[in-house]
Amino acid sequence: MSPVTAARLETFGRVGLMSLFIIGGLHKAIDPATPLGMMERVGLAPAWLLLPAVILLELGGGLWVAFGLKGATRVAILLAGYTLLVNLVFHRFWTLTGHEFELEISLFFKNVAIAGGLLMIAGRLAANRRNDD
Repeated sequence: MSPVTAARLETFGRVGLMSLFIIGGLHKAIDPATPLGMMERVGLAPAWLLLPAVILLELGGGLWVAFGLKGATRVAILLAGYTLLVNLVFHRFWTLTGHEFELEISLFFKNVAIAGGLLMIAGRLAANRRNDD
């Protein structure tokens, strides 16, 4: 594979993965009542103060990494940590049974895979020595 093709694949993969965060951040900004309710149900308070930070991280961080801006390595690592933290707060499959267990364990490990992808992006960006602080 040529270096140009590899770079394009990397860019498309990065943009594809970041679309999850960009769309999620936009959705939270457009319809804040839903995420506010979810945050309050799990005990995150004050949710109204935390939600703007979540939107900024998801939307801003997603765009930052998608465009491969300077510092994207650290932002990708931050998003990976955020994704794993979301898991511990929102996808507590170990407290559930039946269908709820199956759904939440699937979501939990989907997020683990996303965090893994983010760490791969961070490693690739750092290895390329571009966008690294």
